[in-house]
Amino acid sequence: MTGLPPVPAGGRLDAMNSLLLTGGRVIDPANHFDAIADVLLLKGKVSAVGKNLAAPAGVEKFDARGKVVAPGLIDLHVHLREPGQTAKETIATGTAAAARGGFTTIVCMPNTAPAIDNAGTVALIHERAKAEGVVNVFVTGAISKGIAGEELAPIGGLKKAGVIAITDDGHCVQNNELMRRACEYAKMFDLPVMDHCQDYSLVSDGVMHEGYWNVALGLRGWPAAGEEMIVARNILLAELTGAKIHCQHLSAAGSVALIREAKKRGVPISGEACPHHFTLTDAAVAGSEKFWAQDGKAISHQKSGARLPSWPAYDTNFKMNPPLRSAIDREAILDGLADGTIEILCSDHAPHCDYEKEVEFDYAPFGITGLETELALSLMQLVHTKRISLADMIAKFTVNPARLLNLNKGTLSVGADADVTVFDPDQEWVFEREDSASKSKNSPFFGWTLKGRAVATMVAGRKVVVEQREPAAV
Repeated sequence: MTGLPPVPAGGRLDAMNSLLLTGGRVIDPANHFDAIADVLLLKGKVSAVGKNLAAPAGVEKFDARGKVVAPGLIDLHVHLREPGQTAKETIATGTAAAARGGFTTIVCMPNTAPAIDNAGTVALIHERAKAEGVVNVFVTGAISKGIAGEELAPIGGLKKAGVIAITDDGHCVQNNELMRRACEYAKMFDLPVMDHCQDYSLVSDGVMHEGYWNVALGLRGWPAAGEEMIVARNILLAELTGAKIHCQHLSAAGSVALIREAKKRGVPISGEACPHHFTLTDAAVAGSEKFWAQDGKAISHQKSGARLPSWPAYDTNFKMNPPLRSAIDREAILDGLADGTIEILCSDHAPHCDYEKEVEFDYAPFGITGLETELALSLMQLVHTKRISLADMIAKFTVNPARLLNLNKGTLSVGADADVTVFDPDQEWVFEREDSASKSKNSPFFGWTLKGRAVATMVAGRKVVVEQREPAAV
């Protein structure tokens, strides 16, 4: 975890780390608390939660009436690209985007250059985050050296250096024996294993979901079985070794079904979902007209009569790993989130330079940014559609990831770190390219009318003020 230095590029920090938030709807799933109340933050810790609280002299007040006050949101799947890929993102810009999106804690992935497979690189990121980050940054270590899938990284040394999980995200260990040993070491050191589920032999050189649209567009297909095969393997290894295995960015109906059944048997397996997978489908690759004609009718903001965003076919901002899948898969992800099979929401924030994405679809890198839109999209697709309660959604961003990663975060319990997110679940706004704090602009959601927005982000009791334009007319 980092300290909190001055905010770069467009924000500032209050001098004090104490604050009284008054009159908001306080939702703390960790304590089953949901009521209109005040929250007092003193010296970087939660001091009290209740009605009509009084603040010591000199403590600033924040009027939260009409807003939701929640434990600081956690995103456990973020690519900060530093070290080695700072043309795409830096710790400074990535954490600024996180703060703007309402996130007080992010977990960075190890597929940097060099990879985070040794204690020295872990120390470097901790130092850079302390110097330039504006939210808490936790670090994951690689499963294998160089994320090459051939030789185990020094898992014990990584744990001692401060990593909170291991993953080869961006790659997937194909050698099942190596993965078994990694799970055994991870259990020994009480580290969860986070796995990017992709069977290379099945996926081959696919670039989008294998189905109707890849054939219609002439693009190589990526079968859902390429994910499901590894999810099944991970269930078997979790059962064999007792290690906690977390399946990253689930996209396929079969994956949800496998995890649902395994959890009923008590297997220590879990999964996460990203908003692009439960909002978009593979039809989006065929262009906006094809998407809105059928699959897009399920998007909640369309019901408000807002102008629909448009984009061309083969837009590389709709290319991600795993790929956008069918409407049936999207529905299965939504069902998995609703019934608790999928316990965690995250962004898989994966920035890329414009010039990398401005090529033919086959040659563009996989990945999109997401820190600034995931809260709104989750509200739109899950809460405003009444699939889950607001408290359940907040749990998937707070206590659930904190529990998986053994973090002392995600709660407003007295004595907890004073990380708080205040958001307006009903504010409508248009996400514009110039509003993004990320260094890269590879989002498919520019021009979308979104519903729900972070108002303020408090880290260690200090208010990170990120300038945001007034909502555009919708």
